[in-house]
Amino acid sequence: MEKLELIIKTLDKKKGTDIDCLKVDDLTILADYFVICTGTSNTHVKSLSDELEYVLGQNGFEPISVTGKASGWILLDYGDVIVDVFTADQREHYALERLWADAKQVDISGMLETND
Repeated sequence: MEKLELIIKTLDKKKGTDIDCLKVDDLTILADYFVICTGTSNTHVKSLSDELEYVLGQNGFEPISVTGKASGWILLDYGDVIVDVFTADQREHYALERLWADAKQVDISGMLETND
């Protein structure tokens, strides 16, 4: 769970929005978790992705692959956790939460900073 929590906290700290975590291990062999996040622009999406690679790399986690660096959707595959970082329009278009509607929603509220 250390990697998953590190991913969520890094996205949150870098101002990623609408962070969702889906537990998909019962539905697919691709990963145990999908983390989905929205950035405010293509630049923000790239910044979120770069920060994830940096922070996770500092903690000994290297991605298996990273795709989409020049688009509004970047996918980072960390084996048991796949991270999808979208612009809002790309996230709405691909609708991964609807595609994986049978997945269990993970409560990540305890991993997010409260900015009240």
